[in-house]
Amino acid sequence: MSRIGKAPITLPDKVEISVGDNNLVTVKGPKGELSQKIDSDLTIKVEDGTLTVERPTEQQRHRAMHGLSRSLIDNMVTGVTEGYKLELELVGVGYRASNTGQLLELSLGYSHPIMFAVPAEVKVSTETEKGKAPLVILESHDKQLIGQIAAKIRAFRKPEPYKGKGVRFKGEEIRRKAGKTAAK
Repeated sequence: MSRIGKAPITLPDKVEISVGDNNLVTVKGPKGELSQKIDSDLTIKVEDGTLTVERPTEQQRHRAMHGLSRSLIDNMVTGVTEGYKLELELVGVGYRASNTGQLLELSLGYSHPIMFAVPAEVKVSTETEKGKAPLVILESHDKQLIGQIAAKIRAFRKPEPYKGKGVRFKGEEIRRKAGKTAAK
């Protein structure tokens, strides 16, 4: 049995969950509403403030979908109650970030600034403090969407291994390489 799949999800008081036709799970909470289609072979039971996901057989596909479906629902419940927050650091001389509403403007050493429109579901803010790398802060109730937006922003200038310059997640460790040594 999948250790993740068989673990029940405890539903907070503020969360409403409904399972529609074709196993469309909709979760409503104080931070928003999310829905996800779950594999039709799996059974989703909501009783006494807990949610369990059950699989019909021990086939490889059912075992794989069991843990995945449970994790997706758990992430939705966490998102609508607490939300998710990601911070990106811009490490490099002259790297800057600013935002006007949902439009993020990045200066990453190219000849032009990069303008990136962030979806309305993700709240974006920037922080610039003297002596520290500029920060781009993303907040949302949708874990999948916030991860995808953060990955796109990071892809504009990935951290390079020699000087460590680029856009990185806060706390991310970059594997550094030794550069060329002068010939004697």
